[in-house]
Amino acid sequence: MIRINEILDKATEYLNDSDVALIQKAYVYSASVHSGQVRLSGEPYLSHPLEVSNILTDLHLDASTISAGLLHDAVEDTGVKVDELKEHFGEEVAAIVNGVTKIGKMTFTSKEEAQAENIRKMILAMAKDIRVILVKLADRLHNMQTLEHQNPVKQRLISQETLEIYSPLAHRLGLYRIKVRLDDLSLKYLRPDVYRQIEQGISKQRRFGQEYIDKVIGKLQEILNENGIEGRVNGRMKHIFSIYDKMQKQNLSFEQVYDLVAFRVILKSVKDCYAMLGLIHAAWKPLPGRFKDYISMPKGNMYQSLHTTVVGPGGEHVEIQIRTEEMHQIAEYGVAAHWKYKDSSSFKPKDEERFHWLRHILDWEQELKDPREFMASLKVDLFQDEVYVFSPKGDVLDLPAGATPVDFAYSIHTEVGNHCSGAKVNGKLVPLDSQLKNGDAVEIITNQNRKPSRDWLKFVKTAKARTRIKHWIRTEERARSISLGKEMLEKEGRRMDINFAKAVKNGSVEPIAEEFSYKSVDDLLSAVGYARITPKQVLRRLLPKERIDSEKKAVTAARQEKKKEKEKEQQKVSKEGISIKGVDDVLVRFAQCCQPVPGDPIVGYISRGRGVIVHTADCSNVKQFAPARLVNVSWAGDEDVVYPATIKLLCANKKGVMAEITKLLSDEDVNIESGSFSSDVDGKTQLILNIEVNDSSHLYRAIEKLSQLQDVQEAVRTTSKEAKGME
Repeated sequence: MIRINEILDKATEYLNDSDVALIQKAYVYSASVHSGQVRLSGEPYLSHPLEVSNILTDLHLDASTISAGLLHDAVEDTGVKVDELKEHFGEEVAAIVNGVTKIGKMTFTSKEEAQAENIRKMILAMAKDIRVILVKLADRLHNMQTLEHQNPVKQRLISQETLEIYSPLAHRLGLYRIKVRLDDLSLKYLRPDVYRQIEQGISKQRRFGQEYIDKVIGKLQEILNENGIEGRVNGRMKHIFSIYDKMQKQNLSFEQVYDLVAFRVILKSVKDCYAMLGLIHAAWKPLPGRFKDYISMPKGNMYQSLHTTVVGPGGEHVEIQIRTEEMHQIAEYGVAAHWKYKDSSSFKPKDEERFHWLRHILDWEQELKDPREFMASLKVDLFQDEVYVFSPKGDVLDLPAGATPVDFAYSIHTEVGNHCSGAKVNGKLVPLDSQLKNGDAVEIITNQNRKPSRDWLKFVKTAKARTRIKHWIRTEERARSISLGKEMLEKEGRRMDINFAKAVKNGSVEPIAEEFSYKSVDDLLSAVGYARITPKQVLRRLLPKERIDSEKKAVTAARQEKKKEKEKEQQKVSKEGISIKGVDDVLVRFAQCCQPVPGDPIVGYISRGRGVIVHTADCSNVKQFAPARLVNVSWAGDEDVVYPATIKLLCANKKGVMAEITKLLSDEDVNIESGSFSSDVDGKTQLILNIEVNDSSHLYRAIEKLSQLQDVQEAVRTTSKEAKGME
């Protein structure tokens, strides 16, 4: 456990005596209120706020933030009031702690309304004071570092949430050091088999590749010395998750990832950066398409650097980043390197531009009432990579990866988007659903007679474009929905022997509109036209009381019969091991693309004619589904039920290896349903085994033991879909 003296020593290097005294005071107070509390690990609870404040000190944050790190759980876990903190530590510290407390603990499997609301709170807290989220990220990082003390199901749920929310948020704030640690720790619990494989590969590379690293560093330093450029060079192994991400995106094995080491050249000026780039390209041949200039076009999180990949010594691909000392600080510490806390106000004018993405989110977050739509839009606008494009005037706009000319049009102005009829990219006409690339020059062609199309919703990426298109459609279709609703009510009214037109004239429909919480009869008609409520729901309120009583008796009897049928069906669903929130009487199937097993975070997709298809939450196919057709599902079945899973093994082609594998799986109570194998000239055999397991813990325990067999070089979880691609 870290000691307060270590934190104070680091803080003394850049803070004055009064600031250090505030941190010391916060420590004493935190030790007092958390006295007697322990963590799941058995350590004193105080170890957690100490570690959080240590992370904040490493980021060189101000005394108020470090003090808030020491006190961040005081309100939630000890009953201390915010006013007490204000009295002892001042307005700033109390406000940060209060902001962290209000965000609350988010759970990946919680109701979407609750999760969306927590994210909204986080975004609003960031807008008021960015230090709130810095404390929250430090808190999450230490919780991830001690995640081994949680049960396996919680480990996976918390890791999934970290990868989907907290890591991308750290990326947006430029907190590289925190982001990579969150990524690696999340992968460790989500894919322990892959994590271990890459970790072992990196360990071997460190042993055998240090000579090569020293050779490249020596050559780069030689170039600096020969040309009189002052600077320093370092080389580092890439992080585990970044290697995994590359393997996934390019469908590579670990052995096929060549550029495992990234080299950095850190110089004094921007002029030196471009000069060094030219010298490197003169010494080694650059790879086409692998150069990126983030100095002239910085990323939205303030990151600046020149990136190039060259063919280095021995024909190996070498990735080199060139930046100034200031750029390096921002690359490592992001917003923490930039922020000056003279007061607790919001963003300063200079920083408004850097955090325009946050302003955009604040602009539309209130417009998206559907929680699934809110979360889907957030992940696109906030958490995806960016492309940088030029307007006809030469202005640079950053848009999410995959953005189209329609997204560009709406980012210019709503009216430009609403009347967009065509687009030119780099002077050539392109379809409106074309994906923009870095450096594209985009020109929008407008026509006052052109209106937004519902088809645009299929390809636009930004929340602004999506909300503006939907607003237009709602406005334009309102008149049609009112007319349709009126027609439906009159038609159903004739069947029920009710004169609806007469009821409207004599004012009988107005109270019904109020009952449904609509402001006017037109709103009620529109709701019927949009199928938000049925004509029968409205017309029943115009029936005489005697007729209603008679129908109620018949309905009650029918409901009781239906309830019995539902209970029978629910028993069937439970046996399948899945509970569906708010949905009954439905067929459940498991997706073959990702083969979920108990313990995996899951989500349900309402298919057409095939019931609910259950996928893992991180399945690549889920990202393509319409949010409105996703439902909350959870594991809630018989522990004796077995589930299909697929594993891939790379092993020595030797006599008796298969017997060892099958015996081990049998000992672990894992049934082999089917399998296939292929051998290569190097004396290796690849096995694809379709097995049956009880849950994810059962699966990963078996994989762990398989990987320990002497002749098994690799054992990882795969899917039936991936396995077919290997055959």
